[in-house]
Amino acid sequence: MQIEFTADGDGERLDKLIVTEVGEQLTRSQIQALIREGAVTVDGVAVKPGVKLKGGERITIEMPDPPADDTTVAPEAIQLNVVYEDDDIAVIDKPAGMVVHPGAGNETGTLVNGLLGRYPQLANMNYTAKRRGIVHRLDKDTSGLIVTALTGEALHNLMRQFQARTVDKIYLTLVEQTPKTNVGRIDAPLTRDPDYRRKMAVRREGRPAVTEFTLIEQLPDGRALLRVKLLTGRTHQIRVHLAFIGTPVVGDRLYGLRKQRLMRDGQFLHAAELCFDHPRSGERLCFESPLPPRLEAVLERLRRGS
Repeated sequence: MQIEFTADGDGERLDKLIVTEVGEQLTRSQIQALIREGAVTVDGVAVKPGVKLKGGERITIEMPDPPADDTTVAPEAIQLNVVYEDDDIAVIDKPAGMVVHPGAGNETGTLVNGLLGRYPQLANMNYTAKRRGIVHRLDKDTSGLIVTALTGEALHNLMRQFQARTVDKIYLTLVEQTPKTNVGRIDAPLTRDPDYRRKMAVRREGRPAVTEFTLIEQLPDGRALLRVKLLTGRTHQIRVHLAFIGTPVVGDRLYGLRKQRLMRDGQFLHAAELCFDHPRSGERLCFESPLPPRLEAVLERLRRGS
């Protein structure tokens, strides 16, 4: 499959731009290898990986064939809460406990398994099988809205929107204590924790990450319900940032309290609102998801002081 697009930015490295365009289909090293092999051209000419673009160049990528085991994800008849669907996209309200795509120890029962069962055309998408249709992710224990692509064109369009930060993602979360301010902005770079690779950490050499929050409700015991807006989409961003300012997410054993008394079956984090431009029509679409009953029950318990 061939992918073509026009470079928009001025002074951006070719390999970095391609990472933006093809998302998780290929790793950075794979992209650099394709460039060195001549499978990537700029205005019809093969170049080096680190070449800087002026803007306006036509980039052409000859995508490699999928690996032989690229069809190993089994379609499953999983009941999905489909909020919206058409020929290009599907918006799913994901329950807590569902993994988004197969991985070590989670080869079945994932959102991708369910998507393949409901939308068999995804099997023809030239994209990593275990992530077919996936544009962005939610943690296993995070519930709420996630948009998925049903065509390659929709996938690349949505990925560009996420990269350009034109997608609005709003979350509701309960934190262990009320923040010092009712409105706040956390601007702290994130990267892998060098001492514990499963975790992310705030470190100077990390990638830029910005989170904004607004206090919605202060509970009698000092906990608080927050409305959180992601301006970037780093792994575990909300959880790490809120823990960084001393207000970890309730139920989060990785970044918060190890001993959880209030929630023992996941974290209180819900993707409540999602807005983006339709990849074909350009129409701005917005979706909302109410708090799941299990999270509402936690709030009601705290409001009663029990």
